Amino acid sequence: MSQKKISSTEENYLKAVYSLSEKISENSYVSTNSIADEMQTKAASVTDMVKRLAEKTMLTYVPYKGVRLSGLGKKIATDLIRKHRLWEVFLVEKLGFTWAEVHPIAEQLEHIKSDELVHRLDAFLEYPEYDPHGDPIPDKEGKFRAKPEILLSDLKISEAGIIVGVKMHSPQFLEYLDSKKLVLGTKVEITEIIEFDQSMIVKLENESSFNVSSKICKNLYIQMA
Repeated sequence: MSQKKISSTEENYLKAVYSLSEKISENSYVSTNSIADEMQTKAASVTDMVKRLAEKTMLTYVPYKGVRLSGLGKKIATDLIRKHRLWEVFLVEKLGFTWAEVHPIAEQLEHIKSDELVHRLDAFLEYPEYDPHGDPIPDKEGKFRAKPEILLSDLKISEAGIIVGVKMHSPQFLEYLDSKKLVLGTKVEITEIIEFDQSMIVKLENESSFNVSSKICKNLYIQMA
């Protein structure tokens, strides 16, 4: 089955299944209800689509159990993620978009089929390893580099780290981070943890200390400094 014979909608479903499967054990099945939530559509529509994808050998579908990507389905999903994240790098580094603006544009560009274009884009960008949000870019074999695992909320008083990624990608969240200068590459030191709500008082280099909510702390990946 050639990747060129798959529609953009089918690609989006495979990417959604891949994203959901990352949150559970590798060999577990992803429920159709969770796919419906991810795709913001009805469960009946998901069932019709996964049956179609199963016929194309892109996934395995077991009624009342869920779906699991085949090798082909996983390849298509990782190729899509690779293109998406490379385009985000291009849009931010070469065209001056902010990290809050690029996701919906990359959602459109990721469906371009040309492998040669993707290879040249990767080379033009000098083979970036991470996108503007700190997410690893899979290589042409579909292999991912290590993802950051430490969250700002994991740090203790007097510990410091450098922001290397975000869990949430909503424009509102990213714009808020911009307003607080909590962007990738910023060093953050914990000066106090508020017991009442687990918010943190943080200190940035050459900046005054300020309070960061628990929700924000749980959505910022950190590399220990």
